[in-house]
Amino acid sequence: MVPIGQSIYLDFLSKFGVSGAHPGGMDLTKEILLKEKIDHTSHILDVGCGTGQTAAYLATHYGANVTGMDINPIMVEKAKIRMAQLQLPVEIIQGSIEDCFLEDHTFDFIISESVLAFANTPKSLKEILRLLKNGGRFVANELTMNQQLAAPLKEEVKQFYGFDSLLMENDWINLLKNTGFQNIQVHRPQYSLLENHTIPEFHYSENIEPELFMVMMEHFNNMYKYEGIMDYRIISGAKM
Repeated sequence: MVPIGQSIYLDFLSKFGVSGAHPGGMDLTKEILLKEKIDHTSHILDVGCGTGQTAAYLATHYGANVTGMDINPIMVEKAKIRMAQLQLPVEIIQGSIEDCFLEDHTFDFIISESVLAFANTPKSLKEILRLLKNGGRFVANELTMNQQLAAPLKEEVKQFYGFDSLLMENDWINLLKNTGFQNIQVHRPQYSLLENHTIPEFHYSENIEPELFMVMMEHFNNMYKYEGIMDYRIISGAKM
């Protein structure tokens, strides 16, 4: 297992400051959020917030009370710069959802976008449930396998991306059930993992290692190589 936050792919994302790289990009994020009852009274945690694109949207569009959290210090700094530039009262903190220091029953919504595959998912879901208020909702856009890879290919993918696990749809459902979530829903969007209708943002670091320039190409090669096998789902559940 690659330690959380340590992989050449995550290094690439942080140094290039890639925002909206998750499947569907910000267009899908906005579509998902429209289905939730979010307003100015909502307290929201954006897990693995990256450069803060979704967190900033939640604050500007809904006037919500938003906290963004990321384990990567480079992403945290870039998210803080975004909030300062936009003059948004979004708190950005560095931390891991596997072992979170925030208090119980704090949030109405917790959102994750292409985050939990990099973490210990059972531990993360327990923390998410703890952090939610009664009646609160977890909403995620997460990597989901349509079929398992052969062991050598699976290990190769996990090492490149830094994934902790490669879960199938039933794995997600069972994990949420076993954690204690209710009203669990899993939705497979119509467009594929390769379709991203929003052009990602880039917030470049001053010094970028030359080898990182090839990571995006290898990522896209993987997307084509495993098209129809590596996929994603929109996953939600409630704390009752």
